[in-house]
Amino acid sequence: MIEIRALASGSKGNCYHITDGHTSLLLEAGIPFKDIRRKLHFQTSNIAACLISHEHKDHCKGLNDVLKAGINVYMSEGTATAIDVKHYRIKTVQAKQPFQLGTWTILPFDVQHDVSEPYGFLLMNQQGEKLLFATDTYYIKYKFQGLTHIMVECNYSLRILNENIASGRVPKVLKKRLLRSHFSLENVKEFLKANDLSKVQEIWLLHLSDTNSDADLFKREIQELTGKMVFVP
Repeated sequence: MIEIRALASGSKGNCYHITDGHTSLLLEAGIPFKDIRRKLHFQTSNIAACLISHEHKDHCKGLNDVLKAGINVYMSEGTATAIDVKHYRIKTVQAKQPFQLGTWTILPFDVQHDVSEPYGFLLMNQQGEKLLFATDTYYIKYKFQGLTHIMVECNYSLRILNENIASGRVPKVLKKRLLRSHFSLENVKEFLKANDLSKVQEIWLLHLSDTNSDADLFKREIQELTGKMVFVP
């Protein structure tokens, strides 16, 4: 059974711990490793690996200490080049080429963000559960069958963003970047409608904007749309 713990989510840092009861993984390392250790009650010796989606600091700030802790870190070639840290524990993987980490089979896939070579990850365990992890993307072009857990960015609402621009709280220039780099509530809804949710147990909405989101609203609207349990860390 998959267990998810959000250690940090948002523009200040992102890091999630997942386990299927056999193999523990970190998704992102965007906070210092000392904070990861503290949030996991210093139970980090069993972490098999860390997956990093892209090179922005709020996703990889803790990379060096994760490496020093003896944890292998997996990312795209483009992400590794952009981060520019040379270490034998950094492992590059290819989009649509599955690889094995303990009891997980992991399929990286390309997403749409303003960086070198960003990935989302589809993780499958031996019990047949499937977890989708996708953050920092304005669109996901793939459809997925049999998902049981979804962890997806829901950064902003277009309505809230437009209201903030109209009131002067947010500069208009920010809108163009958000539209081409982050997942809006409206696009998350379209993504969920396009996919098979029949087996989904949990939906996690990640990386909410500090100013252009509303956690209670997002949770309520996704619950109403899907009928699933929704978490907003």
